[in-house]
Amino acid sequence: MSSVETPREVRAQAKYVRMSPRKARLVAEHIRGRSVPEARAVLAFTAREAAGELEKVLQSAVSNAEANHGIPEDRLYISHAYVDGGPVMKRWRARARGRVARIRKRTCHITVRLTERPEPVVAQAPPQAQAAAEETPKPKRKPAAKKAGAAAKRKAPAKKKETKA
Repeated sequence: MSSVETPREVRAQAKYVRMSPRKARLVAEHIRGRSVPEARAVLAFTAREAAGELEKVLQSAVSNAEANHGIPEDRLYISHAYVDGGPVMKRWRARARGRVARIRKRTCHITVRLTERPEPVVAQAPPQAQAAAEETPKPKRKPAAKKAGAAAKRKAPAKKKETKA
């Protein structure tokens, strides 16, 4: 068996949100893969109605993580944020010459999954390797030649000998 611990995942979902899934997906793309504090800042400055709904779902997921698993907010990131289509309410509107037009009132289901960031593991080299690394001197670099002097020598025209005619 491996000793690798799988990261814990927490999820929250809002169903039957009265909003077009296409419009909500545009906002969900902005926060996918970000840390929770960064995603909150993005949602706070997004001027779409879907940002408010996604912020509610994100808050619910963070609350679930803290209450059920004891994971602090700053250790979480958004692994999945997706919007699925819900049922469509169909309404009718009268049009010219006795006709009707269908009005579709779309709904969506918003899902946010948070995953715990793994602890950064600091790998330490064995003491023998550290001692060997300290003993080996770094190679010295040669000083760079003066570029201005070298360029001036190349650009200077050669002197011509004057001849008497």
